[in-house]
Amino acid sequence: MLPVIALVGRPNVGKSTLFNVLTGTRDAIVADIAGLTRDRQYGFGRLGPIPYVVIDTGGLVENPTGIETQMRQQTERAVEEADRLIFLADVREGLTPADHFVLRELRRSGKPVTLALNKGEGLDLDLVGGDFHSLGMGEPLLISAAHGQGCEDLMEHVLAGLEAQPVAEESDAGAIRIAIIGRPNVGKSTLVNRLLGQERVIASDVPGTTRDSILVPFHRDERDFVLIDTAGVRRRSKVEGVIERASVAKTLQAIDEAHVVVMVLDAHDTIAEQDASVLGLALERGRALIIAINKWDGIPLEQRETIHRQLALKLDFVPFAPLHFISARHGTGVGDVVQSVVRAYEASMREMPTRELTRTLEHALTVHQPPLIHGRRIKLRYAHQGGRNPPRIVIHGNQTDSVPDAYTRYLANVYRKKYDLFATPVVIEYRTDRNPYVRERRVKPHPEAKPSRRGKNNRRR
Repeated sequence: MLPVIALVGRPNVGKSTLFNVLTGTRDAIVADIAGLTRDRQYGFGRLGPIPYVVIDTGGLVENPTGIETQMRQQTERAVEEADRLIFLADVREGLTPADHFVLRELRRSGKPVTLALNKGEGLDLDLVGGDFHSLGMGEPLLISAAHGQGCEDLMEHVLAGLEAQPVAEESDAGAIRIAIIGRPNVGKSTLVNRLLGQERVIASDVPGTTRDSILVPFHRDERDFVLIDTAGVRRRSKVEGVIERASVAKTLQAIDEAHVVVMVLDAHDTIAEQDASVLGLALERGRALIIAINKWDGIPLEQRETIHRQLALKLDFVPFAPLHFISARHGTGVGDVVQSVVRAYEASMREMPTRELTRTLEHALTVHQPPLIHGRRIKLRYAHQGGRNPPRIVIHGNQTDSVPDAYTRYLANVYRKKYDLFATPVVIEYRTDRNPYVRERRVKPHPEAKPSRRGKNNRRR
Protein backbone atom coordinates (compact mmCIF):
# COMPACT_ATOMS: atom_id res chain seq x y z
CA MET A 1 0.00 0.00 0.00
CA LEU A 2 0.97 3.65 -0.19
CA PRO A 3 3.80 4.73 2.13
CA VAL A 4 2.81 7.16 4.89
CA ILE A 5 4.91 10.28 5.50
CA ALA A 6 4.42 12.43 8.62
CA LEU A 7 5.49 16.08 8.88
CA VAL A 8 6.74 16.71 12.40
CA GLY A 9 8.42 19.63 14.17
CA ARG A 10 7.78 22.26 16.78
CA PRO A 11 4.81 24.58 16.14
CA ASN A 12 4.95 27.29 13.46
CA VAL A 13 7.86 26.00 11.36
CA GLY A 14 5.77 25.67 8.17
CA LYS A 15 4.42 22.12 8.31
CA SER A 16 0.96 23.08 7.02
CA THR A 17 2.45 25.11 4.18
CA LEU A 18 4.57 22.11 3.17
CA PHE A 19 1.50 19.84 3.44
CA ASN A 20 -0.36 22.05 0.97
CA VAL A 21 2.58 21.97 -1.45
CA LEU A 22 2.92 18.19 -1.28
CA THR A 23 -0.81 17.55 -1.74
CA GLY A 24 -1.41 20.32 -4.27
CA THR A 25 -4.29 21.60 -2.14
CA ARG A 26 -5.13 24.30 0.36
CA ASP A 27 -6.64 21.87 2.84
CA ALA A 28 -4.36 22.86 5.72
CA ILE A 29 -5.03 26.29 7.21
CA VAL A 30 -1.89 28.43 7.10
CA ALA A 31 -1.25 31.47 9.29
CA ASP A 32 1.63 32.97 11.23
CA ILE A 33 0.20 31.71 14.50
CA ALA A 34 1.88 29.00 16.55
CA GLY A 35 -0.24 25.92 17.23
CA LEU A 36 -2.89 26.62 14.59
CA THR A 37 -2.93 22.96 13.51
CA ARG A 38 -4.15 20.72 16.31
CA ASP A 39 -5.63 17.60 14.72
CA ARG A 40 -3.89 15.41 12.18
CA GLN A 41 -4.59 16.37 8.57
CA TYR A 42 -4.34 13.70 5.87
CA GLY A 43 -3.92 13.93 2.12
CA PHE A 44 -2.63 12.15 -0.97
CA GLY A 45 0.87 13.30 -1.92
CA ARG A 46 1.22 14.58 -5.49
CA LEU A 47 4.78 15.92 -5.45
CA GLY A 48 7.46 13.25 -5.68
CA PRO A 49 8.47 10.11 -7.59
CA ILE A 50 5.69 7.84 -6.28
CA PRO A 51 2.25 8.24 -4.65
CA TYR A 52 2.05 8.41 -0.85
CA VAL A 53 -0.10 9.55 2.08
CA VAL A 54 1.09 12.63 3.94
CA ILE A 55 0.08 13.66 7.48
CA ASP A 56 0.24 17.23 8.77
CA THR A 57 0.66 17.54 12.54
CA GLY A 58 0.32 20.29 15.08
CA GLY A 59 3.75 19.79 16.55
CA LEU A 60 5.57 18.36 19.55
CA VAL A 61 5.83 20.40 22.74
CA GLU A 62 7.99 19.19 25.64
CA ASN A 63 5.79 20.42 28.50
CA PRO A 64 2.30 20.74 27.01
CA THR A 65 -0.54 22.51 28.77
CA GLY A 66 -4.22 22.69 27.88
CA ILE A 67 -4.90 22.11 24.20
CA GLU A 68 -1.18 21.47 23.61
CA THR A 69 -1.61 18.10 25.35
CA GLN A 70 -4.13 16.93 22.77
CA MET A 71 -1.99 18.38 19.97
CA ARG A 72 1.00 16.36 21.19
CA GLN A 73 -1.10 13.18 21.40
CA GLN A 74 -2.28 13.69 17.81
CA THR A 75 1.33 14.15 16.67
CA GLU A 76 2.48 11.02 18.49
CA ARG A 77 -0.25 9.00 16.75
CA ALA A 78 0.88 10.35 13.39
CA VAL A 79 4.43 9.22 14.14
CA GLU A 80 3.10 5.75 15.00
CA GLU A 81 1.19 5.54 11.71
CA ALA A 82 4.00 6.82 9.50
CA ASP A 83 6.59 4.80 7.61
CA ARG A 84 8.98 7.75 7.26
CA LEU A 85 9.25 11.11 9.00
CA ILE A 86 10.17 14.62 7.89
CA PHE A 87 11.61 16.67 10.74
CA LEU A 88 10.92 20.30 9.80
CA ALA A 89 12.86 23.16 11.40
CA ASP A 90 12.97 26.92 10.85
CA VAL A 91 16.42 27.75 9.45
CA ARG A 92 15.97 31.48 10.08
CA GLU A 93 15.41 30.96 13.81
CA GLY A 94 18.25 28.46 14.02
CA LEU A 95 18.52 25.36 16.18
CA THR A 96 16.43 25.65 19.37
CA PRO A 97 15.99 23.49 22.49
CA ALA A 98 12.50 22.66 21.19
CA ASP A 99 14.10 21.20 18.04
CA HIS A 100 16.37 19.01 20.18
CA PHE A 101 13.31 17.69 22.02
CA VAL A 102 11.48 16.89 18.76
CA LEU A 103 14.49 15.02 17.40
CA ARG A 104 14.81 12.93 20.58
CA GLU A 105 11.17 11.89 20.27
CA LEU A 106 11.53 11.03 16.59
CA ARG A 107 14.66 8.94 17.17
CA ARG A 108 12.77 6.92 19.78
CA SER A 109 10.35 5.83 17.03
CA GLY A 110 13.13 3.99 15.20
CA LYS A 111 11.81 5.22 11.84
CA PRO A 112 13.80 6.94 9.06
CA VAL A 113 13.95 10.70 9.66
CA THR A 114 14.84 13.39 7.10
CA LEU A 115 15.83 16.85 8.33
CA ALA A 116 14.37 19.70 6.25
CA LEU A 117 15.26 23.33 6.97
CA ASN A 118 12.33 25.52 5.97
CA LYS A 119 12.12 29.23 5.08
CA GLY A 120 15.44 28.99 3.26
CA GLU A 121 14.65 31.16 0.25
CA GLY A 122 17.69 33.24 -0.71
CA LEU A 123 19.94 31.57 1.88
CA ASP A 124 23.12 29.52 1.48
CA LEU A 125 23.02 26.16 3.29
CA ASP A 126 26.78 26.30 3.95
CA LEU A 127 26.30 29.56 5.85
CA VAL A 128 23.10 28.84 7.78
CA GLY A 129 23.10 25.08 8.31
CA GLY A 130 26.12 24.75 10.56
CA ASP A 131 24.23 24.31 13.85
CA PHE A 132 21.99 21.64 12.35
CA HIS A 133 24.97 19.52 11.26
CA SER A 134 25.65 18.97 14.96
CA LEU A 135 22.48 16.86 15.18
CA GLY A 136 24.27 14.02 13.40
CA MET A 137 21.53 13.53 10.80
CA GLY A 138 23.69 13.98 7.75
CA GLU A 139 23.27 16.76 5.24
CA PRO A 140 20.04 18.71 5.92
CA LEU A 141 17.87 19.74 2.97
CA LEU A 142 17.20 23.45 2.53
CA ILE A 143 13.65 24.23 1.31
CA SER A 144 11.12 27.02 1.11
CA ALA A 145 7.62 25.60 1.45
CA ALA A 146 6.08 29.03 0.86
CA HIS A 147 7.80 29.27 -2.55
CA GLY A 148 7.91 25.54 -3.37
CA GLN A 149 11.71 25.57 -3.56
CA GLY A 150 13.49 22.28 -2.88
CA CYS A 151 10.28 20.40 -2.05
CA GLU A 152 10.53 17.99 -4.98
CA ASP A 153 14.15 17.15 -4.11
CA LEU A 154 13.02 16.63 -0.51
CA MET A 155 10.44 14.02 -1.49
CA GLU A 156 12.85 12.23 -3.80
CA HIS A 157 15.18 11.88 -0.80
CA VAL A 158 12.43 10.84 1.62
CA LEU A 159 10.95 8.25 -0.76
CA ALA A 160 14.29 6.88 -1.97
CA GLY A 161 14.32 3.09 -2.06
CA LEU A 162 10.53 2.81 -2.25
CA GLU A 163 8.78 1.74 -5.43
CA ALA A 164 5.24 2.34 -6.59
CA GLN A 165 3.31 -0.80 -5.72
CA PRO A 166 1.03 -2.51 -8.25
CA VAL A 167 -2.63 -1.86 -7.51
CA ALA A 168 -3.49 -5.53 -7.18
CA GLU A 169 -1.86 -8.93 -7.17
CA GLU A 170 -2.08 -10.90 -10.40
CA SER A 171 -4.20 -13.49 -8.62
CA ASP A 172 -6.79 -10.78 -7.97
CA ALA A 173 -7.03 -9.74 -11.62
CA GLY A 174 -10.68 -9.35 -12.59
CA ALA A 175 -11.90 -9.12 -9.01
CA ILE A 176 -13.75 -6.03 -7.82
CA ARG A 177 -11.87 -4.41 -4.95
CA ILE A 178 -14.14 -2.84 -2.33
CA ALA A 179 -12.98 -0.54 0.47
CA ILE A 180 -15.29 -0.39 3.48
CA ILE A 181 -14.67 2.92 5.23
CA GLY A 182 -16.32 4.98 7.95
CA ARG A 183 -15.88 6.23 11.48
CA PRO A 184 -15.35 3.76 14.32
CA ASN A 185 -18.41 1.91 15.62
CA VAL A 186 -20.71 2.58 12.64
CA GLY A 187 -20.97 -1.13 11.80
CA LYS A 188 -18.18 -1.68 9.27
CA SER A 189 -17.11 -5.00 10.75
CA THR A 190 -20.71 -6.23 10.99
CA LEU A 191 -21.20 -5.37 7.30
CA VAL A 192 -17.98 -7.17 6.38
CA ASN A 193 -19.10 -10.29 8.24
CA ARG A 194 -22.44 -10.14 6.42
CA LEU A 195 -20.71 -9.85 3.03
CA LEU A 196 -18.32 -12.70 3.78
CA GLY A 197 -21.03 -14.90 5.27
CA GLN A 198 -18.94 -15.74 8.32
CA GLU A 199 -17.54 -14.22 11.51
CA ARG A 200 -14.15 -13.20 10.17
CA VAL A 201 -13.98 -9.80 11.84
CA ILE A 202 -14.19 -8.61 15.42
CA ALA A 203 -17.46 -6.73 15.85
CA SER A 204 -17.22 -4.79 19.10
CA ASP A 205 -19.08 -1.86 20.63
CA VAL A 206 -15.69 -0.34 21.50
CA PRO A 207 -14.78 2.27 18.84
CA GLY A 208 -11.48 1.62 17.04
CA THR A 209 -11.14 -2.07 17.90
CA THR A 210 -8.69 -2.66 15.04
CA ARG A 211 -6.70 -0.53 12.67
CA ASP A 212 -5.16 -2.69 9.92
CA SER A 213 -6.39 -2.78 6.32
CA ILE A 214 -6.45 -6.39 5.13
CA LEU A 215 -7.34 -7.82 1.71
CA VAL A 216 -9.83 -10.69 1.78
CA PRO A 217 -11.04 -12.37 -1.43
CA PHE A 218 -14.61 -13.71 -1.52
CA HIS A 219 -17.16 -14.90 -4.08
CA ARG A 220 -20.76 -13.76 -4.20
CA ASP A 221 -23.48 -13.71 -6.86
CA GLU A 222 -21.13 -15.38 -9.35
CA ARG A 223 -18.60 -12.53 -9.04
CA ASP A 224 -15.13 -12.37 -7.48
CA PHE A 225 -14.45 -9.61 -4.98
CA VAL A 226 -11.56 -8.50 -2.79
CA LEU A 227 -12.61 -6.80 0.41
CA ILE A 228 -10.36 -4.12 1.86
CA ASP A 229 -11.63 -3.76 5.41
CA THR A 230 -10.26 -0.66 7.13
CA ALA A 231 -11.64 -1.96 10.43
CA GLY A 232 -9.19 -4.87 10.17
CA VAL A 233 -10.11 -8.33 8.91
CA ARG A 234 -8.41 -10.64 11.39
CA ARG A 235 -9.44 -13.75 13.21
CA ARG A 236 -10.69 -13.24 16.74
CA SER A 237 -7.85 -15.32 18.22
CA LYS A 238 -5.28 -12.95 16.71
CA VAL A 239 -6.51 -9.82 18.45
CA GLU A 240 -8.35 -10.98 21.53
CA GLY A 241 -7.89 -8.51 24.34
CA VAL A 242 -6.20 -5.92 22.09
CA ILE A 243 -7.78 -2.50 21.53
CA GLU A 244 -6.34 -0.52 18.59
CA ARG A 245 -7.05 2.94 17.29
CA ALA A 246 -8.67 3.49 13.94
CA SER A 247 -6.21 4.89 11.42
CA VAL A 248 -7.17 7.47 8.81
CA ALA A 249 -3.91 6.73 6.98
CA LYS A 250 -5.04 3.11 6.54
CA THR A 251 -8.36 4.37 5.22
CA LEU A 252 -6.62 6.46 2.56
CA GLN A 253 -4.46 3.48 1.61
CA ALA A 254 -7.60 1.37 1.23
CA ILE A 255 -9.22 4.05 -0.95
CA ASP A 256 -6.18 4.03 -3.21
CA GLU A 257 -6.35 0.23 -3.57
CA ALA A 258 -10.08 0.06 -4.29
CA HIS A 259 -12.27 0.19 -7.36
CA VAL A 260 -15.38 1.02 -5.31
CA VAL A 261 -15.58 2.72 -1.90
CA VAL A 262 -18.47 1.98 0.45
CA MET A 263 -18.82 4.66 3.12
CA VAL A 264 -20.74 3.36 6.14
CA LEU A 265 -22.66 5.91 8.24
CA ASP A 266 -24.63 5.40 11.43
CA ALA A 267 -28.25 6.44 10.94
CA HIS A 268 -28.38 7.54 14.60
CA ASP A 269 -25.50 10.03 14.19
CA THR A 270 -25.06 13.21 12.20
CA ILE A 271 -22.52 13.37 9.39
CA ALA A 272 -19.25 14.53 10.93
CA GLU A 273 -16.54 16.70 9.39
CA GLN A 274 -14.32 13.62 9.19
CA ASP A 275 -16.97 11.80 7.10
CA ALA A 276 -17.11 14.65 4.60
CA SER A 277 -13.31 14.95 4.55
CA VAL A 278 -12.76 11.25 3.80
CA LEU A 279 -15.49 11.29 1.15
CA GLY A 280 -13.77 14.29 -0.42
CA LEU A 281 -10.47 12.40 -0.54
CA ALA A 282 -12.18 9.41 -2.16
CA LEU A 283 -13.71 11.81 -4.69
CA GLU A 284 -10.30 13.38 -5.32
CA ARG A 285 -8.89 9.90 -5.98
CA GLY A 286 -11.69 9.32 -8.51
CA ARG A 287 -13.21 6.28 -6.84
CA ALA A 288 -16.78 5.12 -7.37
CA LEU A 289 -18.74 5.91 -4.20
CA ILE A 290 -21.61 4.15 -2.46
CA ILE A 291 -23.01 5.34 0.87
CA ALA A 292 -24.56 2.82 3.24
CA ILE A 293 -26.62 4.24 6.11
CA ASN A 294 -26.49 1.47 8.70
CA LYS A 295 -28.78 0.67 11.65
CA TRP A 296 -31.76 2.00 9.69
CA ASP A 297 -34.06 -0.61 11.23
CA GLY A 298 -33.76 1.19 14.58
CA ILE A 299 -34.94 4.57 13.24
CA PRO A 300 -38.62 5.48 13.94
CA LEU A 301 -40.68 6.14 10.81
CA GLU A 302 -41.41 9.76 11.81
CA GLN A 303 -37.65 10.55 11.91
CA ARG A 304 -36.67 9.02 8.59
CA GLU A 305 -37.77 11.91 6.40
CA THR A 306 -35.72 14.34 8.50
CA ILE A 307 -32.64 12.16 8.08
CA HIS A 308 -33.22 12.01 4.32
CA ARG A 309 -33.22 15.82 4.17
CA GLN A 310 -30.06 16.10 6.28
CA LEU A 311 -28.22 13.62 4.07
CA ALA A 312 -29.26 15.46 0.89
CA LEU A 313 -27.97 18.73 2.38
CA LYS A 314 -24.63 17.47 3.71
CA LEU A 315 -23.77 15.15 0.82
CA ASP A 316 -24.59 17.57 -1.97
CA PHE A 317 -20.94 17.53 -3.14
CA VAL A 318 -21.30 13.84 -4.15
CA PRO A 319 -24.77 13.87 -5.75
CA PHE A 320 -23.92 10.86 -7.94
CA ALA A 321 -23.31 8.57 -4.92
CA PRO A 322 -26.33 6.30 -4.31
CA LEU A 323 -27.69 5.96 -0.77
CA HIS A 324 -28.55 2.53 0.67
CA PHE A 325 -30.43 2.29 3.96
CA ILE A 326 -29.40 -1.00 5.51
CA SER A 327 -29.16 -3.13 8.62
CA ALA A 328 -25.83 -4.94 8.52
CA ARG A 329 -26.80 -6.99 11.58
CA HIS A 330 -30.00 -8.35 10.03
CA GLY A 331 -28.84 -8.26 6.40
CA THR A 332 -31.55 -5.88 5.23
CA GLY A 333 -30.49 -4.06 2.04
CA VAL A 334 -26.99 -5.60 1.94
CA GLY A 335 -27.74 -7.46 -1.29
CA ASP A 336 -28.68 -4.15 -2.94
CA VAL A 337 -25.32 -2.70 -1.87
CA VAL A 338 -23.51 -5.56 -3.63
CA GLN A 339 -25.52 -4.99 -6.80
CA SER A 340 -24.63 -1.30 -6.72
CA VAL A 341 -20.95 -2.17 -6.23
CA VAL A 342 -20.98 -4.31 -9.39
CA ARG A 343 -22.82 -1.64 -11.37
CA ALA A 344 -20.46 1.09 -10.13
CA TYR A 345 -17.39 -0.98 -11.03
CA GLU A 346 -18.68 -1.62 -14.54
CA ALA A 347 -19.39 2.10 -14.97
CA SER A 348 -15.94 3.15 -13.75
CA MET A 349 -14.24 0.74 -16.18
CA ARG A 350 -16.51 1.44 -19.17
CA GLU A 351 -14.94 1.98 -22.59
CA MET A 352 -16.45 4.78 -24.66
CA PRO A 353 -15.68 5.06 -28.42
CA THR A 354 -14.26 8.37 -29.64
CA ARG A 355 -16.91 8.76 -32.32
CA GLU A 356 -19.74 8.40 -29.78
CA LEU A 357 -18.05 10.74 -27.28
CA THR A 358 -17.68 13.41 -29.96
CA ARG A 359 -21.28 12.96 -31.14
CA THR A 360 -22.48 13.35 -27.54
CA LEU A 361 -20.38 16.50 -27.20
CA GLU A 362 -21.90 17.96 -30.38
CA HIS A 363 -25.41 17.27 -29.08
CA ALA A 364 -24.58 18.88 -25.70
CA LEU A 365 -23.27 21.97 -27.51
CA THR A 366 -26.48 22.19 -29.54
CA VAL A 367 -28.63 22.07 -26.41
CA HIS A 368 -26.49 24.46 -24.35
CA GLN A 369 -23.70 26.54 -25.91
CA PRO A 370 -20.62 27.57 -23.90
CA PRO A 371 -20.57 31.23 -22.84
CA LEU A 372 -18.88 34.07 -24.71
CA ILE A 373 -15.43 35.09 -23.46
CA HIS A 374 -14.46 38.66 -24.41
CA GLY A 375 -16.93 38.48 -27.25
CA ARG A 376 -15.62 35.16 -28.59
CA ARG A 377 -17.38 31.84 -28.29
CA ILE A 378 -15.53 28.92 -26.67
CA LYS A 379 -15.22 26.19 -29.30
CA LEU A 380 -15.12 22.53 -28.26
CA ARG A 381 -14.33 20.33 -31.26
CA TYR A 382 -14.04 16.67 -30.33
CA ALA A 383 -13.65 14.28 -27.39
CA HIS A 384 -11.96 10.98 -26.64
CA GLN A 385 -11.48 8.77 -23.59
CA GLY A 386 -8.36 9.45 -21.56
CA GLY A 387 -8.64 6.82 -18.85
CA ARG A 388 -10.80 4.64 -16.63
CA ASN A 389 -11.49 4.39 -12.90
CA PRO A 390 -12.55 7.16 -12.99
CA PRO A 391 -13.86 7.67 -16.53
CA ARG A 392 -11.76 10.48 -18.01
CA ILE A 393 -12.99 12.37 -21.07
CA VAL A 394 -10.54 14.62 -22.91
CA ILE A 395 -12.13 17.47 -24.87
CA HIS A 396 -10.17 19.44 -27.48
CA GLY A 397 -10.95 22.98 -28.56
CA ASN A 398 -9.89 26.59 -28.13
CA GLN A 399 -10.15 28.95 -25.17
CA THR A 400 -10.59 25.84 -23.02
CA ASP A 401 -8.83 27.57 -20.10
CA SER A 402 -11.92 29.79 -19.88
CA VAL A 403 -14.55 27.05 -19.64
CA PRO A 404 -16.57 27.80 -16.45
CA ASP A 405 -16.85 25.12 -13.78
CA ALA A 406 -20.63 25.16 -14.16
CA TYR A 407 -20.33 24.23 -17.83
CA THR A 408 -17.86 21.45 -16.98
CA ARG A 409 -20.40 20.03 -14.52
CA TYR A 410 -23.05 20.23 -17.24
CA LEU A 411 -20.88 18.20 -19.63
CA ALA A 412 -20.04 15.65 -16.91
CA ASN A 413 -23.75 15.16 -16.22
CA VAL A 414 -24.46 14.76 -19.95
CA TYR A 415 -21.87 12.01 -20.26
CA ARG A 416 -22.99 10.40 -16.99
CA LYS A 417 -26.56 10.10 -18.26
CA LYS A 418 -25.58 9.02 -21.78
CA TYR A 419 -23.24 6.22 -20.69
CA ASP A 420 -24.90 5.28 -17.36
CA LEU A 421 -21.78 6.21 -15.38
CA PHE A 422 -23.40 5.12 -12.15
CA ALA A 423 -21.88 6.11 -8.78
CA THR A 424 -18.58 7.24 -10.29
CA PRO A 425 -17.11 10.72 -10.70
CA VAL A 426 -16.53 11.84 -14.30
CA VAL A 427 -13.30 13.73 -15.00
CA ILE A 428 -13.44 16.27 -17.82
CA GLU A 429 -9.98 17.28 -19.09
CA TYR A 430 -9.55 20.11 -21.59
CA ARG A 431 -6.82 20.58 -24.16
CA THR A 432 -6.34 23.63 -26.34
CA ASP A 433 -5.20 22.74 -29.84
CA ARG A 434 -3.08 24.92 -32.09
CA ASN A 435 -5.01 26.08 -35.14
CA PRO A 436 -3.32 24.37 -38.14
CA TYR A 437 -4.67 27.03 -40.52
CA VAL A 438 -2.89 29.90 -38.79
CA ARG A 439 0.67 30.29 -40.07
CA GLU A 440 3.15 31.29 -37.42
CA ARG A 441 5.19 34.39 -38.16
CA ARG A 442 8.85 33.47 -37.88
CA VAL A 443 10.93 35.97 -35.93
CA LYS A 444 14.68 35.80 -35.85
CA PRO A 445 15.66 35.40 -32.19
CA HIS A 446 17.93 37.89 -30.51
CA PRO A 447 21.40 36.38 -29.80
CA GLU A 448 20.87 36.77 -26.04
CA ALA A 449 17.26 35.57 -26.00
CA LYS A 450 16.60 32.58 -23.76
CA PRO A 451 14.65 29.63 -25.15
CA SER A 452 11.02 29.42 -23.99
CA ARG A 453 10.16 26.67 -21.52
CA ARG A 454 6.42 26.97 -22.03
CA GLY A 455 4.85 23.71 -23.12
CA LYS A 456 1.50 22.81 -24.56
CA ASN A 457 -1.50 24.68 -23.25
CA ASN A 458 -3.17 21.79 -21.46
CA ARG A 459 -5.48 22.19 -18.53
CA ARG A 460 -7.26 19.68 -16.36
CA ARG A 461 -10.43 20.27 -14.47
